[in-house]
Formats: sequence, structure tokens, C-alpha cells
Amino acid sequence: MPKAKIRGKAMLPEEDLKIIKEKLGREPNLLEQGCFLNMWSEHCSYRSSAPLLKTFTTTGENVLIGPGDDAAILKFEDGYVLALAMESHNHPSYVDPYNGAATGVGGIVRDIISMGARPIALMDPLYFGTLDTPKNLYLFEHIIKGISGYGNCIGVPVLRGETFFDKRYSGNPLVNVVCVGLCKETEVITSNAQASGNRLVLVGSSTGRDGLGGASFASRDLSEASEAEDRPSVQVGDPYTEKLVIEMTLEAIKKGYVKSCRDLGAAGLGGASSELASKGGLGAHIIAEKVPQREPNMDAYEILLAESQERMLFEVAPEDVKAILALVEKYDLNGADIGYLTEEKTYCVEFRGETVAEIPIDFLTGGVPCFERPSKAPGAKKEESKSCKPELPKDLKQTILALLASHNLASKEWIYSQYDHEVQLRTVVKPGEDAGVLKITDQYGIALSCGCQPSPTLLDPYEGAKATVYENAMNLAVKGAEPLALVNCLNFGNPERPEIYWQIKQAVLGLGDGARELSIPVVGGNVSLYNESDEYKTAIPPTPSIGVLGKLEFSVPLPSSKFKEEGESILLIGDTKPEMGGSEYYTLLGKEEAGIAPKVSASALEWVTAVREAVKSGKVSSAHDLSLGGLVAGLAKMCGPVGAEVKLAEISSGLRTDEVLFAETPARALLTTKEPDAVLALFGALPCSVIGKTGGEGLKLKGKDFEISFSREELLKADESLTRLMRKA
Repeated sequence: MPKAKIRGKAMLPEEDLKIIKEKLGREPNLLEQGCFLNMWSEHCSYRSSAPLLKTFTTTGENVLIGPGDDAAILKFEDGYVLALAMESHNHPSYVDPYNGAATGVGGIVRDIISMGARPIALMDPLYFGTLDTPKNLYLFEHIIKGISGYGNCIGVPVLRGETFFDKRYSGNPLVNVVCVGLCKETEVITSNAQASGNRLVLVGSSTGRDGLGGASFASRDLSEASEAEDRPSVQVGDPYTEKLVIEMTLEAIKKGYVKSCRDLGAAGLGGASSELASKGGLGAHIIAEKVPQREPNMDAYEILLAESQERMLFEVAPEDVKAILALVEKYDLNGADIGYLTEEKTYCVEFRGETVAEIPIDFLTGGVPCFERPSKAPGAKKEESKSCKPELPKDLKQTILALLASHNLASKEWIYSQYDHEVQLRTVVKPGEDAGVLKITDQYGIALSCGCQPSPTLLDPYEGAKATVYENAMNLAVKGAEPLALVNCLNFGNPERPEIYWQIKQAVLGLGDGARELSIPVVGGNVSLYNESDEYKTAIPPTPSIGVLGKLEFSVPLPSSKFKEEGESILLIGDTKPEMGGSEYYTLLGKEEAGIAPKVSASALEWVTAVREAVKSGKVSSAHDLSLGGLVAGLAKMCGPVGAEVKLAEISSGLRTDEVLFAETPARALLTTKEPDAVLALFGALPCSVIGKTGGEGLKLKGKDFEISFSREELLKADESLTRLMRKA
């Protein structure tokens, strides 16, 4: 598509420029073009994905505010509500990994405080190229440092995450962040402007040129020269200022000074001010030179569209401006009255006494043409790639150890040991388990899970996305938690390619159907497209990453993810199917795109529900979701000081040995109990069988034609592969 020039860069599509000219009745000036360029970007407007996102079910009995604001608001207990949001910072994290990741954390935290909630937890689903190149190793190390450096300084625990490695993320890593907040329902505020004549007060950091054009930058492919060329598009964060912004914002809201609020993220002041006014059915008048600036000779384009971090925009009654600026001074922040809301629905920018932009506000914020793009399923794979199964491993033990040592299965302790997960003193279950758990009241807590299944989603976007919902729901179920809501980050390649748009469409349908089956409303999220790299000539695997928030009651002890006591029965929940496509086992064999992706069973909802109820019965000592790596990985992860002996013959009817061990059939789980008969009775006719006993050290596996033992030391060595690599790096 031909594009118009802005500041020497080809960015604004000619078709958009034509629509804008017709609406305005004139040629837009450079500043106006910049406003449209950012506000109509894929990142801000969802122009390719909006029709698909409408298929999600976004309402539910606990949803007070759904999609459309900075964060969703969910009803909880005792007058409390939870805020929930998810965002991506993918392109900036490739160009400048430390600052890209750090400001991703900062941005999502401000989404939470703009609703009046205190941030209480973070999750970070991350996707990297394989760590066999210096570049990927550098990106991995510095992205983790960026997340920990920012999150630790602002005092918000990183409680859960996912880290997945695949060569197709080389050149375009994904940094997705989920944040949860907490406040009383009476303290909730929105970004809907309230009244004309109210003032717009900008607080926080001063405005520089960093992050200029970040929204449009996030909506294009990365090139080989990105690191040098696009570095000015990456924001630079200051967590110490962010902490002051958090406290100042929450105090201002509690004192009633703030009528509406929006954080400054994509498209900077231009985006925040136009959206806030438009959502309230009003216009806005901005006086650009009043914005506190950190660099000399900034023009209106830079002031309006720079994405400098740690800034918030408040709607304030005229009589409260003095009080809120005094509060700004108390916290040693910058603040200024930079404009006002108008009855006339126009977005007007004044700079040094001249009107430099004048745009119908609803046209700027909602006039972008949204449409479904052409989609086309990829050509069918050769039948032999679907049906031909690999030879059984000659050395089964070494194959299992190699699988357990893969970076996708190995312990992520090197990562989460850098995060402060104890801050705020709410943490009940720390990182490293299926779900993190936080205490909210003496009786109730929340469980958090996040992640995706990129490999099976590449083979079958619908089934892979649906399985992602079920896996995260099971992660909550093994802690006894009921899911409340889901947020997503839809990471894909270039939607202008029909095969990619088909992936997006199928994945959205899969997420939506899975969420509806489990009665989980989809309350917000983010779409990150154009995740492709000229350098590596490839798009990322389709990565519909999600975060799920659940509620639990502390009426019984939470089960551990490790075997706790000797002599307990080990139960396998769910049917195992011979669908091996996208499995970590096939990846180990170099058959990443072979086989059939696993499908979610028609009974999977019953499995998840039954596991949750079994845990809530208090009869389950330990519980673990089965996903990546299959049954053998789940058993190995549960071994610690207490080992296990497992007999697989009873579940191997019609299955090959490798299918029994490595299949990743969704929505299965392992439970241990001292009361096997009572727990089996809870599952009734659902697939549930005793496959072994806990005890001893290490893991013993007995099949029809094999018997293998793993010492505790062998399991630990495999599990520590990533830790060893990073300690040497």
C-alpha cells in the first residue's frame, strides 16, 4: 500500500490520507498526520482485529468494567474489586531489551493505577529465540534484567510467568506482561471524561523525545537495522519516579481530586487526551507549550506524540487544580495544567498562541476503517507428515533426560530468583508452580496463571488456542481456584498476509470457544501484530498468550506441586490420546511441524471441574497440571525429596510407549492422596486411575516392555540446564 511521508519516513498509508482529506476538507498538516498515524495504527486502533475481537464473550456476573478502559474491574469479596490488564512490549524489547522490557512493566502498572487500584502482582509470559546464539542470549538476559529491575524497584511482585524458546522468535522476542490491582469498589475511577470546563492536568515525569512514534513503530516489521534506526522509538523508564507516580495518583483519587484518568502510553499525550475526552462525549483543547519538557526546542509534534514514561493525565475540576498541583509538589514530580475539556467535540492543539491541530475528535479516536482482511488456510501438509510416526527411541532413558533438560522444560529458577515475589507480604504460593497465589482477605485469595502453546497452535491455531485456555484453567484448578476472568495478548505476524490472518482468526475463535465452555469472560487484552523479522525471514509462531485470574477460599490447605509424603496414591486424571503434533518430544526429534495437534476432549470441562472440587475437598496432598512434556515431565517435576514408582501398563492400551510418556493431551492432571477410593469416587465415570505410589528417591517407571529408574541427582541435573547455562553467561 502506498504511504505518505512524515518526517522523512514512509508511514501513513495513502488510503488513510485520502479518507482524512475528505473528512477534513483539506490537507492535514504534519502534526495532524502524526496524530492519525499513531491513533490509527494497528497497535492503538485494532483495525485488522476489531471485528474478530467482537466474537469474545466479555460479560459475566463478576465483571463490573470490561474491555475498553485501561483495565478491567472484577467484583471480589468484602467490598474489594480487582483490576486486570495485559499488554505487550515486543518491538521495543528487541531494539533495547532492558528498557523495552522495563517500560512494558511500567506501562501495564499505570493501566492499573489509572483505575484507582494498587498494583499487587505481575506475570510475564516471554518468548525467545533458542539460546544457541550470542544475540538471543543477550536479549534473554537483558529482558529479564529489565523486568526485575523495574518490578523490584516499584515494589510489585512478579508472581508467575512463562518462558518459551523457539528458533522462530529469533529477531522478534515477545514480552507480554499481566498486572493485577486491588482497591475498594468505591475507589474505582474510569477514563470517561465527566464535564466540559474541567482542566486536564499532566503529572509525573517531564516529556522528552524518547518513545516518539512508538505506537506506529509497534505496528511494523522489524528490519536488520532496527537497533540503530529505531532506538529513539524505545522509551526509557525510571522506576523510582514510577513509584512516586503510583502513590501520588492513588492519593489524588482517594481525596476526590480526579474525575477521570488515563495513563500516557501508546501515542503519548495525544492518545491519552483525545481518548479520555472522546470517551466522555467531549472535546479537548491542549496548550502544548505548558507540558513540562526535559529537552530544549521541542516542537508540538514531539510534545504531543512522544511516549516518555511515568506520566498520567487527570481530569480535575477547576477549583481542585491548585490542590492537586500541591500534591504533585509533595511527591517531587512534574505537573502542569495543560488544557481543558470542551463541549465542542473537537481535538484542538495550541502551540505558542497558534492552533496547530484541529480535528473532529470522534474521527480521530474512532474513525479508522476496521475490516477483516483476506484469510487463507495454509496448504495441507503431506499425509506422511501427519501419519508417519518416528521410530521409538533406542535409549529411552537418555531421551527422557534430554527432554527434561530442554530449556522449555527446565527450571526457570534463574529467572524468578531475580524477582522480588515477597514484597507486599501477600504471597502464599511463590513462582515455580502451576499457579501463583496471593492472599486478599483472611478467607479469600487469588490464583494467577499465564501462558500459551505456540507449537501446537502453529499446527492448528484453533485447537492450540483452545488448549491454552484449558491448560491455564487446569493450572488454577490444581490450587482449587475458580476462574474469574481472562485477558489476552494476541501476538502474530503480518496480518496483510492471508495465511497469517487465518491464524489470527482461528486462534481468536479457539480462545473464545474455550473461554465460553469454561465460563470465563474475556475482559481485555492487547493485539501485537507485524511480529516478523527481515533478518530471519520469518514470522513468529502464532502466540495467543493469556493471563487468567481465579478466586480461591483458604478453607483447606493448598496442595503442593511436589510429592509431599511417602505411600500416597498417584492418580492420573484425563484420557491420553496419540496426538503428538507440536509436542516437546517431537521438537526434540526435529519434527516440529509433524503430526496432529492435540484436541481438547469433549469431557475436558468436566475434568477441570472435578480436579478443582477434589482439591477443595481437602483430600488431595499434591497436584500438578500436565502440559509441556506430557506425563513423564509432570512426574519428574513432582519428584523432590519424595520420589515415586509408577506403573504405566494400565494406561497404555492402544498407545505406543512414547505416546504414553510424551503426549500432551490437554486438561490432564496428576493428583496424590492418602484416600484414593474417596477421591476416585469424586470423579465417578470420568477417566481417573491410580498409576503408582509416592516414596523413595527419584523416579521409577515400569511399562509393558521397559523399566527405567532415575536418581534424584539425574533429575536435578536435567532440571538445572538453563540455570547452569546462565550462570556461565
